[in-house]
Amino acid sequence: MSSSHPPIDPAQATDPIRATDNCRYCLMCRHVCPVGEVTKLESLSPHGWALTIASQRRGLIEWNTDSVGALYHCADCGLCRANCVTDQPLPNAIVAARNQVVESGLAPRPLYTLADALAHWGNPYAEQMPVQPTGAGEVALFVGDEAMYRWPAALEAATRLLEIIGIKPVLVGRGRNNGYLASSLGFAAVAHDLIAATIAEVAAVGARRLLVLAPADLYAFGDLAGERLQLKLPEGVVLEAVTDVLDNALQAGQLALRHAEQLAAWAYVDPTHSARIGRSGDAPRRLGAALGGEPLELFWRRERAHPSGATALRFSLPHMAYLLAQARLQDAQRQGAQIVVTEAPGDLAILSEVAPRLGMRVQGLYELLASQLV
Repeated sequence: MSSSHPPIDPAQATDPIRATDNCRYCLMCRHVCPVGEVTKLESLSPHGWALTIASQRRGLIEWNTDSVGALYHCADCGLCRANCVTDQPLPNAIVAARNQVVESGLAPRPLYTLADALAHWGNPYAEQMPVQPTGAGEVALFVGDEAMYRWPAALEAATRLLEIIGIKPVLVGRGRNNGYLASSLGFAAVAHDLIAATIAEVAAVGARRLLVLAPADLYAFGDLAGERLQLKLPEGVVLEAVTDVLDNALQAGQLALRHAEQLAAWAYVDPTHSARIGRSGDAPRRLGAALGGEPLELFWRRERAHPSGATALRFSLPHMAYLLAQARLQDAQRQGAQIVVTEAPGDLAILSEVAPRLGMRVQGLYELLASQLV
Protein backbone atom coordinates (compact mmCIF):
# COMPACT_ATOMS: atom_id res chain seq x y z
CA MET A 1 0.00 0.00 0.00
CA SER A 2 1.50 3.32 -1.05
CA SER A 3 1.34 6.59 0.85
CA SER A 4 -2.00 8.39 0.77
CA HIS A 5 -0.32 11.81 0.70
CA PRO A 6 1.67 13.70 -1.94
CA PRO A 7 5.30 14.46 -1.08
CA ILE A 8 5.74 17.01 1.69
CA ASP A 9 7.23 20.38 0.77
CA PRO A 10 11.03 20.09 1.26
CA ALA A 11 11.04 22.93 3.77
CA GLN A 12 8.41 21.20 5.87
CA ALA A 13 10.24 17.89 5.60
CA THR A 14 13.34 19.39 7.24
CA ASP A 15 11.35 21.58 9.64
CA PRO A 16 7.86 20.07 10.13
CA ILE A 17 6.87 22.76 12.64
CA ARG A 18 6.66 25.28 9.77
CA ALA A 19 3.20 23.83 9.02
CA THR A 20 1.87 25.62 12.10
CA ASP A 21 2.33 28.96 10.32
CA ASN A 22 -0.30 27.87 7.82
CA CYS A 23 -2.64 26.26 10.35
CA ARG A 24 -2.70 28.63 13.32
CA TYR A 25 -5.51 30.84 12.01
CA CYS A 26 -7.24 28.32 9.77
CA LEU A 27 -10.48 26.66 10.91
CA MET A 28 -11.21 24.52 7.85
CA CYS A 29 -10.57 21.19 9.61
CA ARG A 30 -11.96 22.21 13.00
CA HIS A 31 -15.21 20.29 12.51
CA VAL A 32 -13.53 16.87 12.13
CA CYS A 33 -11.24 16.97 15.19
CA PRO A 34 -12.37 14.26 17.65
CA VAL A 35 -10.79 15.94 20.69
CA GLY A 36 -12.38 19.26 19.82
CA GLU A 37 -15.68 17.43 19.37
CA VAL A 38 -15.70 15.92 22.87
CA THR A 39 -14.10 18.83 24.78
CA LYS A 40 -15.68 21.78 22.94
CA LEU A 41 -12.48 23.75 23.66
CA GLU A 42 -10.97 25.88 20.92
CA SER A 43 -7.50 25.54 22.45
CA LEU A 44 -7.80 21.76 21.97
CA SER A 45 -8.39 21.84 18.23
CA PRO A 46 -6.04 21.78 15.22
CA HIS A 47 -5.69 25.54 14.94
CA GLY A 48 -5.42 25.81 18.73
CA TRP A 49 -2.44 23.45 18.80
CA ALA A 50 -0.89 25.19 15.80
CA LEU A 51 -1.28 28.58 17.48
CA THR A 52 0.24 27.27 20.72
CA ILE A 53 3.27 25.84 18.91
CA ALA A 54 3.71 28.90 16.70
CA SER A 55 3.48 31.20 19.75
CA GLN A 56 6.16 29.23 21.60
CA ARG A 57 8.32 29.29 18.50
CA ARG A 58 8.03 33.10 18.42
CA GLY A 59 8.88 33.46 22.11
CA LEU A 60 5.38 34.61 23.05
CA ILE A 61 4.78 31.73 25.45
CA GLU A 62 6.93 29.09 27.14
CA TRP A 63 6.52 25.36 27.50
CA ASN A 64 5.08 24.85 30.97
CA THR A 65 2.60 22.50 32.61
CA ASP A 66 -0.41 24.12 30.93
CA SER A 67 1.01 24.52 27.42
CA VAL A 68 2.60 21.05 27.40
CA GLY A 69 -0.65 19.60 28.72
CA ALA A 70 -2.55 21.17 25.83
CA LEU A 71 0.05 19.91 23.34
CA TYR A 72 -0.42 16.33 24.53
CA HIS A 73 -4.21 16.44 24.15
CA CYS A 74 -3.92 15.97 20.39
CA ALA A 75 -4.88 12.38 19.46
CA ASP A 76 -2.46 12.29 16.49
CA CYS A 77 -5.26 10.64 14.50
CA GLY A 78 -4.49 12.53 11.27
CA LEU A 79 -8.04 13.71 10.59
CA CYS A 80 -6.99 17.35 10.29
CA ARG A 81 -4.58 16.53 7.49
CA ALA A 82 -6.92 14.01 5.87
CA ASN A 83 -9.54 16.75 5.55
CA CYS A 84 -7.17 19.59 4.58
CA VAL A 85 -7.49 20.81 0.99
CA THR A 86 -3.80 21.82 0.99
CA ASP A 87 -2.57 18.68 2.79
CA GLN A 88 -0.84 20.52 5.64
CA PRO A 89 1.10 17.95 7.73
CA LEU A 90 -0.01 19.42 11.05
CA PRO A 91 0.18 16.07 12.90
CA ASN A 92 3.88 15.87 12.02
CA ALA A 93 4.35 19.42 13.28
CA ILE A 94 2.70 18.59 16.60
CA VAL A 95 4.87 15.50 16.99
CA ALA A 96 7.97 17.53 16.11
CA ALA A 97 7.07 19.97 18.89
CA ARG A 98 6.65 17.04 21.26
CA ASN A 99 10.10 15.81 20.23
CA GLN A 100 11.52 19.15 21.35
CA VAL A 101 9.58 19.06 24.61
CA VAL A 102 10.86 15.53 25.31
CA GLU A 103 14.46 16.53 24.55
CA SER A 104 14.11 19.49 26.92
CA GLY A 105 12.96 17.19 29.70
CA LEU A 106 9.59 18.97 29.93
CA ALA A 107 7.24 16.14 28.90
CA PRO A 108 5.08 14.50 31.60
CA ARG A 109 7.36 12.28 33.69
CA PRO A 110 5.40 9.02 33.21
CA LEU A 111 6.03 9.23 29.48
CA TYR A 112 9.79 8.84 29.96
CA THR A 113 9.15 5.64 31.92
CA LEU A 114 6.87 4.43 29.13
CA ALA A 115 9.55 5.21 26.53
CA ASP A 116 12.10 3.23 28.56
CA ALA A 117 9.75 0.22 28.53
CA LEU A 118 9.27 0.52 24.77
CA ALA A 119 13.01 0.81 24.23
CA HIS A 120 13.83 -2.20 26.41
CA TRP A 121 10.87 -4.57 26.01
CA GLY A 122 9.42 -3.32 22.74
CA ASN A 123 5.97 -2.91 24.28
CA PRO A 124 4.23 -1.14 27.19
CA TYR A 125 2.20 -4.13 28.41
CA ALA A 126 4.56 -6.89 29.58
CA GLU A 127 8.19 -7.29 30.57
CA GLN A 128 8.81 -9.71 27.74
CA MET A 129 11.07 -9.33 24.74
CA PRO A 130 9.57 -9.73 21.25
CA VAL A 131 9.48 -13.32 19.98
CA GLN A 132 11.87 -13.81 17.11
CA PRO A 133 10.44 -15.14 13.84
CA THR A 134 11.07 -18.72 12.81
CA GLY A 135 11.33 -20.00 9.27
CA ALA A 136 11.11 -18.07 6.04
CA GLY A 137 8.45 -17.34 3.47
CA GLU A 138 7.05 -15.04 0.82
CA VAL A 139 4.35 -13.69 3.16
CA ALA A 140 4.92 -12.18 6.61
CA LEU A 141 2.24 -11.12 9.10
CA PHE A 142 3.01 -8.34 11.56
CA VAL A 143 1.63 -9.26 14.98
CA GLY A 144 2.55 -6.25 17.12
CA ASP A 145 1.95 -5.78 20.82
CA GLU A 146 -1.80 -5.10 20.84
CA ALA A 147 -2.62 -8.42 19.15
CA MET A 148 -0.12 -10.17 21.44
CA TYR A 149 -1.23 -8.70 24.75
CA ARG A 150 -4.52 -6.82 24.32
CA TRP A 151 -6.62 -8.86 21.90
CA PRO A 152 -4.91 -12.15 20.95
CA ALA A 153 -8.14 -13.64 19.57
CA ALA A 154 -7.77 -11.40 16.51
CA LEU A 155 -4.40 -12.93 15.63
CA GLU A 156 -5.61 -16.49 16.15
CA ALA A 157 -8.69 -15.94 13.98
CA ALA A 158 -6.84 -14.03 11.26
CA THR A 159 -4.16 -16.72 10.86
CA ARG A 160 -6.87 -19.40 10.65
CA LEU A 161 -8.68 -17.44 7.93
CA LEU A 162 -5.47 -16.92 5.99
CA GLU A 163 -4.63 -20.62 6.15
CA ILE A 164 -8.12 -21.45 4.81
CA ILE A 165 -7.31 -19.46 1.66
CA GLY A 166 -3.86 -21.02 1.32
CA ILE A 167 -1.64 -18.45 3.07
CA LYS A 168 0.56 -19.54 5.96
CA PRO A 169 2.47 -16.40 6.92
CA VAL A 170 5.69 -16.08 8.86
CA LEU A 171 4.93 -14.11 12.02
CA VAL A 172 7.09 -11.02 12.58
CA GLY A 173 7.01 -8.30 15.22
CA ARG A 174 5.49 -10.64 17.79
CA GLY A 175 5.07 -8.50 20.89
CA ARG A 176 6.75 -5.42 19.39
CA ASN A 177 4.97 -2.09 19.11
CA ASN A 178 4.59 -0.77 15.56
CA GLY A 179 6.43 2.44 16.48
CA TYR A 180 3.42 4.76 16.42
CA LEU A 181 3.16 5.14 20.20
CA ALA A 182 6.74 6.29 20.70
CA SER A 183 6.60 8.56 17.66
CA SER A 184 3.34 10.16 18.69
CA LEU A 185 4.58 10.92 22.21
CA GLY A 186 7.77 12.55 20.96
CA PHE A 187 10.34 9.76 21.32
CA ALA A 188 11.55 9.62 17.72
CA ALA A 189 14.67 7.53 18.37
CA VAL A 190 12.67 4.83 20.14
CA ALA A 191 10.12 4.78 17.32
CA HIS A 192 12.93 4.50 14.76
CA ASP A 193 14.46 1.50 16.51
CA LEU A 194 11.11 -0.31 16.84
CA ILE A 195 10.19 0.06 13.18
CA ALA A 196 13.74 -0.70 12.03
CA ALA A 197 13.71 -3.93 14.05
CA THR A 198 10.53 -5.12 12.34
CA ILE A 199 11.84 -4.11 8.91
CA ALA A 200 14.96 -6.17 9.62
CA GLU A 201 12.79 -9.19 10.47
CA VAL A 202 10.82 -8.81 7.24
CA ALA A 203 14.07 -8.79 5.29
CA ALA A 204 15.50 -11.72 7.25
CA VAL A 205 12.56 -14.03 6.53
CA GLY A 206 12.64 -13.17 2.83
CA ALA A 207 9.07 -11.87 2.67
CA ARG A 208 7.76 -10.07 -0.40
CA ARG A 209 4.41 -9.25 1.19
CA LEU A 210 3.82 -7.80 4.66
CA LEU A 211 0.27 -8.33 5.93
CA VAL A 212 -1.09 -6.32 8.85
CA LEU A 213 -4.15 -6.68 11.04
CA ALA A 214 -5.11 -3.01 11.39
CA PRO A 215 -4.95 0.41 9.69
CA ALA A 216 -2.66 1.57 12.51
CA ASP A 217 0.02 -0.77 11.14
CA LEU A 218 -0.55 0.38 7.56
CA TYR A 219 0.08 3.91 8.75
CA ALA A 220 3.10 3.02 10.91
CA PHE A 221 4.98 1.15 8.18
CA GLY A 222 3.87 3.54 5.44
CA ASP A 223 3.47 7.28 5.99
CA LEU A 224 4.86 7.44 9.53
CA ALA A 225 8.01 5.47 8.79
CA GLY A 226 8.75 7.47 5.67
CA GLU A 227 7.78 11.01 6.69
CA ARG A 228 8.82 11.10 10.33
CA LEU A 229 11.69 8.61 10.47
CA GLN A 230 13.02 8.27 6.90
CA LEU A 231 12.55 4.50 7.00
CA LYS A 232 10.99 2.21 4.42
CA LEU A 233 10.26 -1.44 3.91
CA PRO A 234 12.77 -3.54 1.95
CA GLU A 235 12.67 -2.96 -1.79
CA GLY A 236 9.80 -4.77 -3.46
CA VAL A 237 7.88 -5.62 -0.27
CA VAL A 238 4.15 -4.90 -0.61
CA LEU A 239 2.21 -3.73 2.45
CA GLU A 240 -1.34 -5.17 2.62
CA ALA A 241 -4.27 -5.30 5.02
CA VAL A 242 -5.53 -8.74 5.99
CA THR A 243 -9.09 -7.51 5.41
CA ASP A 244 -8.24 -6.71 1.78
CA VAL A 245 -6.69 -10.15 1.29
CA LEU A 246 -9.76 -11.85 2.78
CA ASP A 247 -12.15 -9.69 0.76
CA ASN A 248 -10.35 -10.61 -2.46
CA ALA A 249 -10.66 -14.28 -1.51
CA LEU A 250 -14.36 -13.83 -0.77
CA GLN A 251 -14.97 -12.23 -4.17
CA ALA A 252 -13.00 -15.03 -5.87
CA GLY A 253 -15.03 -17.73 -4.14
CA GLN A 254 -12.09 -18.96 -2.05
CA LEU A 255 -13.72 -18.01 1.25
CA ALA A 256 -17.16 -19.42 2.10
CA LEU A 257 -19.11 -18.04 5.07
CA ARG A 258 -22.39 -18.89 6.77
CA HIS A 259 -24.87 -16.29 7.92
CA ALA A 260 -24.46 -15.31 11.57
CA GLU A 261 -27.82 -15.39 13.29
CA GLN A 262 -26.52 -13.45 16.28
CA LEU A 263 -25.38 -10.51 14.14
CA ALA A 264 -28.37 -8.21 14.37
CA ALA A 265 -28.41 -4.40 14.41
CA TRP A 266 -24.65 -4.12 14.06
CA ALA A 267 -22.48 -1.17 13.13
CA TYR A 268 -18.98 -1.20 11.71
CA VAL A 269 -16.44 1.03 13.44
CA ASP A 270 -13.66 2.17 11.11
CA PRO A 271 -10.48 1.52 13.11
CA THR A 272 -8.26 4.30 14.36
CA HIS A 273 -6.02 5.82 11.63
CA SER A 274 -8.36 4.70 8.81
CA ALA A 275 -9.01 8.22 7.55
CA ARG A 276 -5.38 9.37 7.53
CA ILE A 277 -4.34 6.56 5.15
CA GLY A 278 -7.30 7.13 2.81
CA ARG A 279 -8.80 3.73 3.59
CA SER A 280 -12.29 3.28 2.13
CA GLY A 281 -13.38 0.56 4.55
CA ASP A 282 -15.26 -1.30 1.79
CA ALA A 283 -13.47 -4.61 2.36
CA PRO A 284 -14.41 -5.16 6.02
CA ARG A 285 -17.95 -3.99 5.36
CA ARG A 286 -18.34 -6.54 2.54
CA LEU A 287 -16.90 -9.27 4.75
CA GLY A 288 -19.34 -8.45 7.51
CA ALA A 289 -22.28 -8.18 5.11
CA ALA A 290 -21.47 -11.68 3.79
CA LEU A 291 -22.51 -12.97 7.21
CA GLY A 292 -25.97 -11.48 6.73
CA GLY A 293 -27.18 -7.89 6.76
CA GLU A 294 -25.54 -4.61 5.82
CA PRO A 295 -23.92 -2.73 8.69
CA LEU A 296 -25.43 0.38 10.20
CA GLU A 297 -23.21 3.38 9.62
CA LEU A 298 -21.78 5.72 12.23
CA PHE A 299 -21.88 9.44 11.52
CA TRP A 300 -18.11 9.65 12.00
CA ARG A 301 -17.10 7.07 9.39
CA ARG A 302 -14.84 6.47 6.39
CA GLU A 303 -12.99 9.68 5.41
CA ARG A 304 -14.11 11.37 8.64
CA ALA A 305 -13.79 8.31 10.90
CA HIS A 306 -12.98 9.37 14.44
CA PRO A 307 -10.53 7.26 16.47
CA SER A 308 -11.84 4.96 19.17
CA GLY A 309 -9.25 6.16 21.66
CA ALA A 310 -6.65 3.57 20.60
CA THR A 311 -4.03 6.27 20.14
CA ALA A 312 -1.18 7.55 22.28
CA LEU A 313 -3.86 9.18 24.44
CA ARG A 314 -4.41 5.73 25.92
CA PHE A 315 -1.16 6.31 27.82
CA SER A 316 -0.74 10.07 28.03
CA LEU A 317 -4.33 11.03 28.91
CA PRO A 318 -6.40 7.85 29.54
CA HIS A 319 -9.55 9.77 30.46
CA MET A 320 -9.52 11.43 27.03
CA ALA A 321 -9.04 8.08 25.31
CA TYR A 322 -12.07 6.70 27.13
CA LEU A 323 -14.13 9.74 26.15
CA LEU A 324 -13.31 9.04 22.49
CA ALA A 325 -14.24 5.36 22.90
CA GLN A 326 -17.50 6.33 24.56
CA ALA A 327 -18.27 8.76 21.75
CA ARG A 328 -17.83 6.00 19.14
CA LEU A 329 -20.19 3.69 21.00
CA GLN A 330 -22.77 6.45 21.49
CA ASP A 331 -22.53 7.24 17.77
CA ALA A 332 -23.38 3.58 17.07
CA GLN A 333 -26.25 3.66 19.56
CA ARG A 334 -27.76 6.69 17.85
CA GLN A 335 -27.85 4.71 14.61
CA GLY A 336 -29.75 1.90 16.34
CA ALA A 337 -26.87 -0.53 16.76
CA GLN A 338 -26.58 -3.02 19.61
CA ILE A 339 -23.28 -4.52 18.45
CA VAL A 340 -20.17 -2.80 17.12
CA VAL A 341 -17.75 -4.73 14.92
CA THR A 342 -14.17 -3.87 14.02
CA GLU A 343 -10.93 -5.73 13.35
CA ALA A 344 -8.15 -3.71 15.02
CA PRO A 345 -6.92 -5.25 18.30
CA GLY A 346 -6.28 -1.88 19.95
CA ASP A 347 -9.73 -0.54 19.08
CA LEU A 348 -11.40 -3.76 20.23
CA ALA A 349 -9.62 -3.60 23.56
CA ILE A 350 -10.57 -0.04 24.48
CA LEU A 351 -14.12 -0.28 23.10
CA SER A 352 -14.70 -3.46 25.11
CA GLU A 353 -13.63 -1.65 28.29
CA VAL A 354 -16.26 1.05 27.81
CA ALA A 355 -19.10 -0.91 26.14
CA PRO A 356 -20.59 -2.53 29.28
CA ARG A 357 -21.39 0.90 30.73
CA LEU A 358 -23.58 1.59 27.70
CA GLY A 359 -25.12 -1.86 27.35
CA MET A 360 -23.28 -2.46 24.07
CA ARG A 361 -21.48 -5.52 22.69
CA VAL A 362 -18.12 -5.44 20.91
CA GLN A 363 -17.26 -8.11 18.35
CA GLY A 364 -13.96 -8.75 16.57
CA LEU A 365 -14.39 -9.07 12.81
CA TYR A 366 -11.74 -11.76 12.37
CA GLU A 367 -13.21 -13.89 15.17
CA LEU A 368 -16.70 -13.45 13.77
CA LEU A 369 -15.61 -14.51 10.28
CA ALA A 370 -13.66 -17.50 11.60
CA SER A 371 -16.69 -18.67 13.59
CA GLN A 372 -18.82 -18.72 10.43
CA LEU A 373 -16.55 -20.64 8.07
CA VAL A 374 -18.37 -23.21 5.97
